[in-house]
Amino acid sequence: MSTETKTLTNADAKIQPKLGVKALVQIGMLSAIAFILMMFEIPLPFAPTFYKIDLSEVPVLVGCFAMGPMAGVLVELVKILLNFVMTGTSTAGVGEIANFIIGCSFCVPAGLIYRKNRTRKSALIGMATGTLLMIVIGCFVNGFVLLPTYAKAFGMPIDALVGMGTAVNSHITSLSTFVMFAVAPFNLVKGIVVSLVVFLIYKKISPIFRIR
Repeated sequence: MSTETKTLTNADAKIQPKLGVKALVQIGMLSAIAFILMMFEIPLPFAPTFYKIDLSEVPVLVGCFAMGPMAGVLVELVKILLNFVMTGTSTAGVGEIANFIIGCSFCVPAGLIYRKNRTRKSALIGMATGTLLMIVIGCFVNGFVLLPTYAKAFGMPIDALVGMGTAVNSHITSLSTFVMFAVAPFNLVKGIVVSLVVFLIYKKISPIFRIR
């Protein structure tokens, strides 16, 4: 076994492989934390005000790393459902489904890669891969699903949403440039920030997921 593997965390070798009672409790805990983190949003200067970054994917990614990708998917799902129940929706659930897909596109690939080789290097490769996939899928979902849905829900043309982008970035002049200069950088920043936080905290909190 390499030195790098040993120094990551000895707890990972003892992580519960199946979703037993303890794992379900941990999934519930991570979901609640993710829901709370959704409430703390930070706007970004290069995107319209309705694009705000939060750290709710941190518990999702922790769940993926600690208990496997399926656990991460469940954390993401419960987080979305809690938000739906507590705050409601203006898009008939379309926005929630889209956010679920985008969140999973980041965390699941990262979890799959890390699961095969539990090292810092694999974690970094997984998070980088997840970030790239989130950018691609996020751009597609926003361009073809979310933005048209929001435009319809709020009774405004797509050009009005594009105009909100133009107000903060003169390079945004169409739906395609909106996706290129607002959506893609947004998901890039989110992926980097979430990855950095998880990279810094995971080794410290991983003993929580040991089998007692």
